[in-house]
Amino acid sequence: MGKIILEYLDGNRIYVCTKCHIHLSNYESRISKNFRGGTGQAFLFDYGINYHVGVPEDKDLMTGKHTVQDLICNGCNQVIGWKYIKAHRESEKYKEGKIIIERHYIKRIKWN
Repeated sequence: MGKIILEYLDGNRIYVCTKCHIHLSNYESRISKNFRGGTGQAFLFDYGINYHVGVPEDKDLMTGKHTVQDLICNGCNQVIGWKYIKAHRESEKYKEGKIIIERHYIKRIKWN
């Protein structure tokens, strides 16, 4: 594997990794904060950067069966959430391609 190139987001409200502080997403990409992960509250984002994904696997989540991949921070290799690959229920299809980041692993910083 080659060297990982880190990206940076523009804007004044950026979500960063609590461990290594690299940019992961921004406030404008946050769709919902009404999700739950293993550590508690989690956010659904439309877009994120500076992460890579694990092997796809089927999981039975609170809203049904989904095919997901672990979301892994490029800076510190910590699993910070997951990416929805496929939703098996029609009502959950809106999640496909979106990412979940657990609140425990991110903090929001403001630029003035």
